[in-house]
Amino acid sequence: MSGPVKKRGGAPVGFISELDGIEAASVIYLRLWSDGRAAQAQVRDDFITALGYNQGAKAVKSFEQICNLCADHGRRPLMRHSVRCKCLGADESCFANFIATASEGAREDAMLIATLLVRPDVAPLLASCAFDFGLALKRMRLSAPREYAAAFSQPTTFH
Repeated sequence: MSGPVKKRGGAPVGFISELDGIEAASVIYLRLWSDGRAAQAQVRDDFITALGYNQGAKAVKSFEQICNLCADHGRRPLMRHSVRCKCLGADESCFANFIATASEGAREDAMLIATLLVRPDVAPLLASCAFDFGLALKRMRLSAPREYAAAFSQPTTFH
């Protein structure tokens, strides 16, 4: 007889502060998007403020499509930590690497990672959206969150 199935995708594998700007932003925006409508509005505002209305709306549409494809066609639900958690989960790490890889134009590698997240027939669309979203993050000129992590005194998070 087996016990309850553990959700390995949420297992901490590192810290947000260890990621570069694009990777950290992709995880933080994934967490925010999954946190509800108010947080989704914050994501929209960030992109529109940084990129202007047209480019910001296009970036948000790409990100929304990424989230919808992962939710509707994912191999399983992506596990996430809370928005303010310092830890980086296994699924979040995969997602961050996926967006960063796609943003570099490494199409074959992005497709390979996409097949880990969604069904193979959906992977090309997911990789295309990740490329668009990753480029938008690059245009935002994000810095690594090391300074951000040091400035915040966060309470201990229990998983």
